[in-house]
Amino acid sequence: MKSSLKIGSVMGIPIRLHITFLLILPMFAYVFAINPQPFGFEGVEPPITKYSLSVLTAILLFASIILHELAHSYMAMRYGVKIESITLFLFGGVSAMEEIPRKPGQEAKMASAGPLTSLVIGFVCLYMYGKLISPSPTLSQNPVYLTIWILGVMNLVLGIFNLLPAFPMDGGRVLRSFYARRMSYVKATQSAATVGKFFAILMAIFGIVVGNFWFPLIALFIYVGASEEERSTRAEVMLESIQVKDIMTRDVVSVSPSMTVEDLIKFMLEKKHMGYPVMEGDNLKGIVTFTDAQSVPYPERPVTQVSDIMTRDVISVSPDAQASDVLKLVSSKNIGRIIVINNGSVVGILSRTDLVRILRLKSE
Repeated sequence: MKSSLKIGSVMGIPIRLHITFLLILPMFAYVFAINPQPFGFEGVEPPITKYSLSVLTAILLFASIILHELAHSYMAMRYGVKIESITLFLFGGVSAMEEIPRKPGQEAKMASAGPLTSLVIGFVCLYMYGKLISPSPTLSQNPVYLTIWILGVMNLVLGIFNLLPAFPMDGGRVLRSFYARRMSYVKATQSAATVGKFFAILMAIFGIVVGNFWFPLIALFIYVGASEEERSTRAEVMLESIQVKDIMTRDVVSVSPSMTVEDLIKFMLEKKHMGYPVMEGDNLKGIVTFTDAQSVPYPERPVTQVSDIMTRDVISVSPDAQASDVLKLVSSKNIGRIIVINNGSVVGILSRTDLVRILRLKSE
């Protein structure tokens, strides 16, 4: 999220712009400016009007993408799913959800909500355009009305494209929900991912044949996304039958908040672990990692204490939590270890490495 900028909140959901979005927005505006009517503003005079309408159209297009993602998020929230944020990236918007609903009907409704919203926006824009130019067909050349036409067509394309059964796109998730009614969730994911990879290959070939580099690039994202979600789903299902207390390390090694960073690094190299809870007696004060220690300049390490660099907002779980929930947590928060607390006391620690080891054992 360090590469994203928060621009506001809707329904309590933070809306962010990724750095790649700042690259694609001017590109879209430029494409609209150089394309001839009815899909651009080439020939519109004066130039300031042409470029102003191009920028406005690009902004409205991405605003409709936010509405697309909000539709997904609203439907997911109805089923109790927490939405962390919506981020606009190079290829559109992404809703960061705590989890995807497992019930086929819920996933189908959540996945189809976005494309249906785009289709509704598209049809409404085209209906408005038709009503506005009906008194005089020559008004179709009006650049302001042209903005409505472009938004309508682009949203229809967006809705139809997202309904393609190319997992993990929206249509692919609808396909998985269809499979999940007839087989296990893991097999349904594998089947949907296979179809998604097939569509990605076809898209890449089509892009190469027509000489459009965007299609192979989008195909790459779809192929990688399908592979990653297939692996993560299989991992989550494997860990669902395991509780944290079954795999956590009970003999917790901690460090003191008064320890210097220089001594901490020596301690880490000796113990061969890259993160430790910071304890003062029986009280948990924070957690410190090798990355925290490494960020301190070498001359300052002998005089800097652990309490100066530790993370005080510690993420923890109970020993009765499912290992699959911890996997989601370490992935979403991008952390290496979780402190296990029971009745206010530290009873263990569970690392990402522990989870990977268990997954390998279960696979074998």
